[in-house]
Amino acid sequence: MELTPPRGTADLLPPRSEAMLGLYEEAHRASRLFGFRYVETPTFEHTELFARTSGPTSDIVTKEMYTFEDKGGRSLTLRPELTAGVVRGYLEHAHDLPVPFKAYNVGTMFRHGRPQAGRLREFRQWDVEAIAAADPAADAEVISLADGYLRARGLARTTLHLNSIGDQVCRPAYRELLIAHLEPHVDELDEDCRTRLHTNPLRVLDCKVDGSKPFVLDAPLISDHLCDACAEHFAAVRSALEGAGVAYEHDPRLVRGLDYYTRTAFEFVSGALSPAQGTICAGGRYDGLAEELGGPPTPGVGFAMGLDRVLLAMEEEVVPSPPTRGPVCFVVTIGPETAGAGAGLVSELRAAGVAAAAPYEERPLKAQLKMADRAGAEFVALIGAKELEAGAVTLRRLVDGVQKTVPAADVVSWLTRLDGWTD
Repeated sequence: MELTPPRGTADLLPPRSEAMLGLYEEAHRASRLFGFRYVETPTFEHTELFARTSGPTSDIVTKEMYTFEDKGGRSLTLRPELTAGVVRGYLEHAHDLPVPFKAYNVGTMFRHGRPQAGRLREFRQWDVEAIAAADPAADAEVISLADGYLRARGLARTTLHLNSIGDQVCRPAYRELLIAHLEPHVDELDEDCRTRLHTNPLRVLDCKVDGSKPFVLDAPLISDHLCDACAEHFAAVRSALEGAGVAYEHDPRLVRGLDYYTRTAFEFVSGALSPAQGTICAGGRYDGLAEELGGPPTPGVGFAMGLDRVLLAMEEEVVPSPPTRGPVCFVVTIGPETAGAGAGLVSELRAAGVAAAAPYEERPLKAQLKMADRAGAEFVALIGAKELEAGAVTLRRLVDGVQKTVPAADVVSWLTRLDGWTD
């Protein structure tokens, strides 16, 4: 049997799994702090949901979706992103939900791309959505949430790129202007960009193959062709971010290719990672998505943050990892006569909310101490014949070997107090 996981997936084991768990927990905490509520949508959806919302010429639809037919002959797809599913769920249950609906999720997504560091086929995202929210204050809020989260992780080499991509009023004229600029160079475009030229021309601007070619760099920019309403919206977003102390760079080449994306577009890019991995969070406004799904006009804005890439960036910047999640205390007993006292102490610690573990069977002292170290325990509580007779426990802090013998009744207070271990 092959023991390695499928290509494009990875096992998360301690201590890296504990670092990822820390990212999950902080995403939950930060979301709730901003008033967002937890949601879950299915891991797989009807294929049509993603085919309609990602666009027929997008890489997601043409190259990356995990699509299969179930036993009933239905075409289903593992979710490559979450926004479409959350908006679908909102439209189905809108009569039961508040307005605006502020939702978030932390979960796994799936894309059949070429595996590389920071680009797995199964990957982890933190998704935040503010649905039925048209005001630029909503844009600024979700951007501020992402910015605060990344800064709190200690990432110093991450830059927020911000742009406005217009709306259904001003973007059609810009698209025609862009197509007219690119058509004389059609033979210089790669196959994908030639296919997109008339259906999705904005994607040429951020194409990895053609985006840096001189004639593409000379193309007109959407931010120079905004209507008054879009320009006012963008100015309000920038003003709110500046008021919140969120630093950004206006990136006039930042675009979104699909028509339902409107106005604000943003990305957080890590300078600690390669360009292929560098975008660790991307988001923007999608005021046309609900109508694309057959619902009523419903504005929305949100982001998706790749937590695998956040962890990579933290490792590259040598940001201190969260503390290990092993037991606070590993109970070690010496001799069969101490087994009952050891089991009682484990139960007492757990009842008091102190994570505790112990061997399942009798082992030599040296083997038990090695188990405690591998388990990531902070302390060892040792009970031998001497401690049993005295009604005491010897506590040892593993990081430096400092130890104290304390009354058995006081073990919980010694393990939860902040002082007493300084000498």
